[in-house]
Amino acid sequence: MNHDAAESGPTTSVAERVRSYPLLDALTYRRSRRFAAGMKLNGGPLAYESARPPQPLTTEEEAALAFAACGVTGYALGELPYETGSVPDAGGGNIMKQFVARTAPSADALHAVTVFMINDEGAWMLRRPQDFPGREVAALVQAARERGLSELFERSRVRIAGRRLDVPRELPFVPPFNKWSANVPGSTYFIPVNELTALYINILLSAFNGDFNYFVVDDRNGFRPAGIGKFARSKGGPLHDDPAEGRFMTVTFLESWLFELAAVEQGAMVQNLGLMNQALGLGGFPHFAAHPFGWTQALGFRMQQPRLSRVTAAGTLMKAALKLFGKDILVPTAVGLEQEGQVLIRPYCPPYFASMKEAVLAFVDAKYAGAKGSFRDGGETTAWLDAPRVQAGIPEYSSAAIEATIAYCEYVYGRYGRFPAACGPFRTVLAYQAHRLDPDFYARYYRPDAGV
Repeated sequence: MNHDAAESGPTTSVAERVRSYPLLDALTYRRSRRFAAGMKLNGGPLAYESARPPQPLTTEEEAALAFAACGVTGYALGELPYETGSVPDAGGGNIMKQFVARTAPSADALHAVTVFMINDEGAWMLRRPQDFPGREVAALVQAARERGLSELFERSRVRIAGRRLDVPRELPFVPPFNKWSANVPGSTYFIPVNELTALYINILLSAFNGDFNYFVVDDRNGFRPAGIGKFARSKGGPLHDDPAEGRFMTVTFLESWLFELAAVEQGAMVQNLGLMNQALGLGGFPHFAAHPFGWTQALGFRMQQPRLSRVTAAGTLMKAALKLFGKDILVPTAVGLEQEGQVLIRPYCPPYFASMKEAVLAFVDAKYAGAKGSFRDGGETTAWLDAPRVQAGIPEYSSAAIEATIAYCEYVYGRYGRFPAACGPFRTVLAYQAHRLDPDFYARYYRPDAGV
């Protein structure tokens, strides 16, 4: 670890620190190091109060961390079979959403996770690839390859608040063991927020397309078809509704799959933050930040408040009982992010679309509609030598797949009042904090070989 940086602020440039730090050392010595200058560990055998003031990170350090978490780096190669060719049922490459890459892998290059950064001066959203006009992508890639991290940082961040944002420092928002250390003065705090609707619709379009032809039932509604009964094979449709055929799943399983895919992307971001933190000679740690609405509400997301009876699709008797006993509580649900009249994050569901049908068709257009579609933009955001030829060979979804996706999405939104049914469009899981350590604490309690 770079103790000079930890003790008295940075003494070498960010570029020099990062360039000279070996990857194997970053992997070997990456740790959660929680005790920063200015902190007080409140109780137990490691109780300690720092005699040093908080020491905020520099903008250059924050730029390096932001790049590690979600920086645009180049182009997704997309080397997939876009048609089945000589192998039966082996196509489906059009599950890709776009062809711009970030530092963290993303299912279908969809970039479902938006990272927010908080420090003493305010809070910022770090834009995803799809938040930039296509014509700007090449310049972003060039800046990354030239190590222009501060330039990328300035082009990527959008201020959403002029102060340090926080959730209530109590249960159920913050676990007891994190109250002393999480989002404290002097720290730089990263909150990844998963936007789930685009990934959900993308999965459905493939699941209901010819190479897959999956069937989905609602395990919270007597295992009835999830709005797609007429597309079942037993009704003359293409979808495999016989469980014995193995192409059969429940809404709960499908949404769990969705959450896991997004969480993997978020986990990669957190790992990248830890590795960059180590190379910079800083302290920090990942931690639980999965309250259903705490962080989205704190970040200023547009919120709706459906009743518990609505999001659980309670029957008449249950709804009456919930109301009678005062248990039909409001369930705050984030539905989008706006700033000064500008929509920063628009999920594919109401209220930003009049219906789920409109949302699904808009998502399909985002792939295929003219010069703005990622599959039809003439190669502006791809790395192929002959992009127009390759893009022309990417098939569109079948009308049956689109119709089944619309039917499913309308069923889920109509029954549960939000999409996905389990939580709505947004979900947080982890946060990552970076800070400058107090070496006195570690000298008091840890052996010299602890790797601090």
